[in-house]
Amino acid sequence: MATERITFPGHSGAELSARLDLPEGPHLATALFAHCFTCGKDIVAARRIAARLAAMGFAVLRFDFTGLGQSEGDFAETGFLSNVDDLIAAAKWLEGQKLPPTLLIGHSLGGAAVLKAAAGIASVRAVVTIGAPFDPGHVTRNFAGALDRIAAEGATEVDLGGRPVRIGRALVRDVAAENLAPAIASLKLALLVMHAPRDNIVGIENATEIFRAAKHPKSFVTLDDADHLITRPADADYAAEVIAAWSARYLDLKPPAPSPGAPEGIVRVSEADPEGFLQNVQSGPLHHALSDEPETYGGTNRGMSPYGFLAAGLGACTSMTIRMYARRKGWPLTHVRVDVSHDKVHAQDAEAGGNRIDLFRREITLEGGLDADQRARLLEIADKCPVHRTLEKGARVETRLVQAAGL
Repeated sequence: MATERITFPGHSGAELSARLDLPEGPHLATALFAHCFTCGKDIVAARRIAARLAAMGFAVLRFDFTGLGQSEGDFAETGFLSNVDDLIAAAKWLEGQKLPPTLLIGHSLGGAAVLKAAAGIASVRAVVTIGAPFDPGHVTRNFAGALDRIAAEGATEVDLGGRPVRIGRALVRDVAAENLAPAIASLKLALLVMHAPRDNIVGIENATEIFRAAKHPKSFVTLDDADHLITRPADADYAAEVIAAWSARYLDLKPPAPSPGAPEGIVRVSEADPEGFLQNVQSGPLHHALSDEPETYGGTNRGMSPYGFLAAGLGACTSMTIRMYARRKGWPLTHVRVDVSHDKVHAQDAEAGGNRIDLFRREITLEGGLDADQRARLLEIADKCPVHRTLEKGARVETRLVQAAGL
């Protein structure tokens, strides 16, 4: 994933600090992420969800609201509505980059903000809330003991999770006056409500009220035992995968046409990280994967090694060949599993330049009511898979240098 550090003017003209996470392959859609109350763009949930979505073709913009993190401005002078205006400003910046957001994602109070902001962003087609309050005034529970001081002094510093944060009257006034029900009811967009039943910061009843207020299409997905801040990486990854799968029903996620000169049948491999070994692997217009090396060999371990792809090709071809034969014979084969191991490590070979013989070991598991003769025959058929034959016979590789365009 490539990440660009950028700034853009927020609602007041103050420069807001942001990260634009770009896809690790074809760009399918753009998402705008709003973080939780007094959090920032770099919290675990924002980083992990953005990274996972980028791996699945989404560009994701996450930013610090005015006065938070590395953004300019005074947070004590901001309110809920200024957060909404910051989101609209972020969307306008994306539009200027030819990346209009079609998906809004909001976490906690950020979820309430995207519900309010959606009507002001014409390109949006779907909205996702994660642990969002139905009543934005819910956030004042975090500093209820300071409300009188804020009213009297205009602003005061409160302790939120061990961090001193200056809260002003504008925020208290905005959240107290805000009623999201009309905005949700008139959304006219696909809505996904995600919430953890045991969320002890924003109770699950908030998800119920948001869902009730919304018109179809709407969906609800539980985050099981995740905490409110989605601090466990596995929970953030799960949320991102669900968001990507769900949004595919409502967004135009068609991959772009292959680049000129890359016809069907061509596998194109290009560097994704010149400082390491990460590679983009594109097979025609539809299939994208990553190849890398383990961290111990200078890579980032974000994709299979080249030998891993070779073993995967053998395993996939073996399974397909067995299935095709059993289907033709009408045999009761219910499942095939092929475990492939290889006795070489690619990085070691590349450095050593050795000429050892490769040994691939296959362990094939066949499930179903097969008799001994059928199992034996399928084992024979495994050796007839085309990739197996190619590896056994060897191959010739022809290479030529191509002049880069413009050189």
